[in-house]
Amino acid sequence: MKKYIYILSAAALLTFGESCKKDSEFLDKQPTNTLDIEATWKDPNLVLSVIGDLYDRYPDFQRIESWWLFADFDEGFGSASGDYFRHQNLEYNYDSWNMWDYGYVRDLNNFIKKGEESNTLKKEDKDRYLAEARFIRAGLYFEMVKRMGGVPLILEPLTYNYSGDPTYLQYPRAKETEVYDFVISELEAVKTILPNSANVKSRATKAAALAMESRAALYAGSIAKYSNSQLTLPGGEVGIASSLANSYFTKALNAAKEIIADGQYSLYQKNPNLSENFASLFTDKGSNPEVIFVKDFKLKTNKVHGFTIDNQPRSSAEEAQGGRLNPSLNLVQSFEKLDNTYASLPVTDGSGNPVYYTGITDIFAGRDARLAGTVILPGTLFKGNMVDIWAGYQLANGSIVTGDNFGSTKTDVLPGNPGSVQVVGKDGPVDGLEFSAQTGFYVRKYLDPSAGSGQIGTRSEVWWIRYRYAEVLLNAAEAAFQLGDLGAAAGYLKPVRDRAGLTTALTAAEITFDRIVHERKVELAFEGHELWDYKRWRLADKVWNGNNMSNADFINATNIGSATRTSTQVFGLWPYKYYNPGNPNHNKYIFKVVKPSRVTAAHRFRLGNYYSLINQDIINRNPKIVRNPNQ
Repeated sequence: MKKYIYILSAAALLTFGESCKKDSEFLDKQPTNTLDIEATWKDPNLVLSVIGDLYDRYPDFQRIESWWLFADFDEGFGSASGDYFRHQNLEYNYDSWNMWDYGYVRDLNNFIKKGEESNTLKKEDKDRYLAEARFIRAGLYFEMVKRMGGVPLILEPLTYNYSGDPTYLQYPRAKETEVYDFVISELEAVKTILPNSANVKSRATKAAALAMESRAALYAGSIAKYSNSQLTLPGGEVGIASSLANSYFTKALNAAKEIIADGQYSLYQKNPNLSENFASLFTDKGSNPEVIFVKDFKLKTNKVHGFTIDNQPRSSAEEAQGGRLNPSLNLVQSFEKLDNTYASLPVTDGSGNPVYYTGITDIFAGRDARLAGTVILPGTLFKGNMVDIWAGYQLANGSIVTGDNFGSTKTDVLPGNPGSVQVVGKDGPVDGLEFSAQTGFYVRKYLDPSAGSGQIGTRSEVWWIRYRYAEVLLNAAEAAFQLGDLGAAAGYLKPVRDRAGLTTALTAAEITFDRIVHERKVELAFEGHELWDYKRWRLADKVWNGNNMSNADFINATNIGSATRTSTQVFGLWPYKYYNPGNPNHNKYIFKVVKPSRVTAAHRFRLGNYYSLINQDIINRNPKIVRNPNQ
């Protein structure tokens, strides 16, 4: 029964046409896990229930329901005791991120086959449902190929004949390029069948198909360009010939250009405050022109998630919950200055002395507006409440006065002040205190500003955005760059950077690979792109190279804009109040670069991590499957 209700919730989230029934009427329908698919195709409401379930099973790796996955790399720190291990493992496992979901493939193939054989529904309804299933299947194969390389390409339901010989069911792995070609060709085939409507967000549309096509082709082109002999197999199951790179980049650019030329989508620009505007992009579900394809959530169907409960600022939390995902200084320092330059956040002057700030937010002034739209900085607001992030007092003699709990108070600890004073922020940071801002920051992106969103009994209906228009522009810019059209690349980047307050446009000569990498890093942070981007660019083993980091990597760093900059350990930035009555810097703020004590090892991505491990039981069942390299 739980499966049944779950499917109905998924179906209720779809954007129905005029023929849809009330949500309550679905309760009278037979569960789809016991339905014969042939019988399903005789009832449009049952078809809708099944397609809803197929959408709901669509795979996402990092996602809004699982905040902890964003602490696996260098974007964030997991400020919960059960997640400290994410910063204490030296090497990623070879089976990390793997996917081999042929049960899902079979369900999709069976749905498509029976639909093609059915003549009960109106042609336009039938065609749309079939196109949606093919879109989902293309998405599933895309998810598998970017993890595993080439996988068996099975497009028909396979049925065992109980002959005792299952070999006819054993398919070898397709070439990596064959899987990408299938994904791209399927999306091309269905794009004109799917509705061309920017009002449809949680179901497949023409733009969603084109957005996926653009991303997939960009991935294939990158693999072709940046791969090497260590990342290939003789049969082509892994690796794409470099001669195919430009063909894929051209397909990526053309798909992006088709969305752009259609004119139905644009960057979200409703709020004159650029940081607030960027934050609102992810939570505004009313006439949002940027969003193309989402996983939706609805309070009225009780299909909600706890991202806000888990990550709201602790000091103003609606429940005694929050603060679990702390963005890293690694990410924060990546946001460039408004003059298009990269610079460390100034914690010391040229002589190594502390820089004193009158306001706690002054150190972040003049930065890319996306910073404060992505990260809750010390001294900024969420739901109208100011976060209280500061690590303690620094006295004139250099000693530190602080506490070991949220907003701790102490008596007679400040010279000349015998009274009781608060000695640490109500949000921390306190090293090792879970849910405090152990890096000095809380996450802002995807936090729901609605009242009740931080309560267990309500939670949040903010959607998870899988494809949006800004990524389409970044895809176009990258593809144009790879094809040698730097002027076009600069043109595609310009509106994205303009929205972030970077009003001095980059010239064609300033468009480099490093710039392309940087722009995706800051625009798409906490959206599930970092791992796959670094894998396809073959940068992952260089960035997560297993080398330890130090404060020197963040103080007066000169390589912030480098695509190969080491980023193996999560660091933070802690504000302190300077206490020295009579000194002109009394009560001003200084900042210290810190490495949380729970960060004890450097992430190491090996060559064997570029393609995930195919489990031995899969090979045992099908000896035609060859292993991935370097494992």
